Amino acid sequence: MNRQAQAAVLFLLGAALLHAGLTDLYLRYVKAGLRPLLLASGGVLIAAALATAWYERRRHRQPGRRGPRAGHPHPGPQPGSHSGEHAHPGPQPGSHSGEHAHPEPRVAWLLVLPLLALILIAPPALGSYSALRTGTALQKPYAYGPLPAGDPVPLSVVDYASRAAYGHGRSLHGRSVRVTGFLALDRAGRPYLVRMALNCCAADAQPVKIALTGALPPVLRPDAWLEVTGSYTPRTARDPVNDGPVPYLRATAVRPVPPPHDPYDETWNT
Repeated sequence: MNRQAQAAVLFLLGAALLHAGLTDLYLRYVKAGLRPLLLASGGVLIAAALATAWYERRRHRQPGRRGPRAGHPHPGPQPGSHSGEHAHPGPQPGSHSGEHAHPEPRVAWLLVLPLLALILIAPPALGSYSALRTGTALQKPYAYGPLPAGDPVPLSVVDYASRAAYGHGRSLHGRSVRVTGFLALDRAGRPYLVRMALNCCAADAQPVKIALTGALPPVLRPDAWLEVTGSYTPRTARDPVNDGPVPYLRATAVRPVPPPHDPYDETWNT
């Protein structure tokens, strides 16, 4: 891989990062708050690629090294020296004196693989397969804010689960709630409403789960996004993976909804 190829790869990688950051594609990889850093990284890579291409073009335009100037002939053998001994051949035709060509390692072409993966493959958001094989990431919050007026109250999976598991439902008594997440079914067929929570990027995403009971549809499809309206119940289960708390929600109405703009939930670590 020569310098021109390196500049091309840098440019394409920077353009791919800008494309991901200017569209919703970046939400498949990192949380929304990292969008400015992603755009800045793409801009830096494109600037580095253009600088590399400009430097290489300028270097090739420079004239080659010239021989001795007129009036300054190359000095002959000095007294006491042995002409013809230890003679070093001059530069060969077509070669550049003082320059040593070092071929770039071919392994550098492997840098093209993540670029192709970013351009050609848009990974789906993590779903029920990952959720059932990872323990709940539910954490005890520092405080609970007041619930908004209205009925039902729209809550995130994390908000309902933390109020039910650690707040013992004190703020949920007598209130109807509406929660949205994707469906996961364990080996016994028990349904869970799940949202994957992340701290930085999709690689560290962990699920927060709510077990469902009450009026559920007769046919449940894993990974389907559902809007569940229901009420608090003090029943709580334990996650079989890490023994974390999994509160229940008694459903009164369930309807399918399209996947949200951002499939991940960032509220668990705030």
